[in-house]
Amino acid sequence: MTGELTARLERCYSGVVHDVMRTRGLSDFVLPEEIRPLIPDKCLAGPAFTIDGMAGPGFDPHETLLEWTGLLSRAPAGHIWVSQPNDRVVAHMGELSAETLKDKGVLGAIADGYIRDTNFLLEMGFQAWGRGFSPRDIVGHWKPRAVDTDITIGDVTIAPGDYMIGDRDGLIRIPKAIAPDIVGEAEAAIAAENKVRTAILSGMDPQQAYLKHGKF
Repeated sequence: MTGELTARLERCYSGVVHDVMRTRGLSDFVLPEEIRPLIPDKCLAGPAFTIDGMAGPGFDPHETLLEWTGLLSRAPAGHIWVSQPNDRVVAHMGELSAETLKDKGVLGAIADGYIRDTNFLLEMGFQAWGRGFSPRDIVGHWKPRAVDTDITIGDVTIAPGDYMIGDRDGLIRIPKAIAPDIVGEAEAAIAAENKVRTAILSGMDPQQAYLKHGKF
């Protein structure tokens, strides 16, 4: 079920998902616009594996790497790595980590922080979202604090298993409990938009097309 829903969501796009959720009266589901995709033309969709972290001086380098590699081991296939590192100093995704996650079947990564090794990530086609880039790594600086826990990015709270969709326009969180309904409504909205598009291209006035199909 999870894989099927991910595939259906991936065929949608953030704008239509946004409109469906807005129509439902939902709010606080669009992540900060400053978090951008490494591969703009590649959609990322799927359930979240959530990570909360902490930075601090004086961490033992060996311990930070032990905890990081253990974190990579816990990431489940068919999910998106979604991290609130609580840090804007070092990179929170890089080449070896991305290779590991991709090989495990992890779909991509979202970090409210920096990423690195971007040329390698581009070559392997691993979609990573972040606020920018830095060559600095986590060694001696950062540790995970909790996994599979609620995290907050901007004004969006993301629970484990919530669905994410991200494309060139931005990132959206869909609550797990209503994700099947949202995807179904998004698919219906896309079908209606296609009818409006066809009508306009056939010469219909845009207002008449809207009144006829109830979508624009």
